[in-house]
Amino acid sequence: MKITFFRPFALILLAAPFFTACDDDKDPAPVDENEIITTVTYTLTPVGGGTPVSITYRDPDGDQGSQPGVITGALTLAAGTSYTGALTLLDETKTPAGNTTADILAEADEHLFVYTVNPAGLLTIARTDKDSKNLEVGLATSVQTRATAGTGTLNIVLRHQPGVKDGTATPGSSDVDVNFPVTVQ
Repeated sequence: MKITFFRPFALILLAAPFFTACDDDKDPAPVDENEIITTVTYTLTPVGGGTPVSITYRDPDGDQGSQPGVITGALTLAAGTSYTGALTLLDETKTPAGNTTADILAEADEHLFVYTVNPAGLLTIARTDKDSKNLEVGLATSVQTRATAGTGTLNIVLRHQPGVKDGTATPGSSDVDVNFPVTVQ
């Protein structure tokens, strides 16, 4: 009689881990992936009026594709001039092209554009838009050129910072990293 009671009890104990393992039917949290950006256009409009200046980087097959990106247009700016800047980003791996600018704006709390000018004094760039936590985003900028002519580069990096954005470029990963030639004349 002792054996018949022990055997079913032992089977229940052995099977218990399998029932508890199957009990957790929650899906893991989705990974917040980086944006797909194939086209970056930076447009600068002189404050007070004038002709806008645009430059575009386009890599239609994306970062993982075999084709290198191509820069069209020129960032030729007047010396001693103030501009307002606007970035437009697209995902052309889709048909029709996805408006990545709108996606970034909707997720502004997770994104930061970082502008680096070389040489440092050629342009001064300030991000003028903010997210819901009052941290800068960088889709909109103000730009001031120096008073003398010169050439250099403008590096624009979009930092993807879900859950870690603190107003600095350090946390997160890069969604896009583009170098544009700049001429101040």
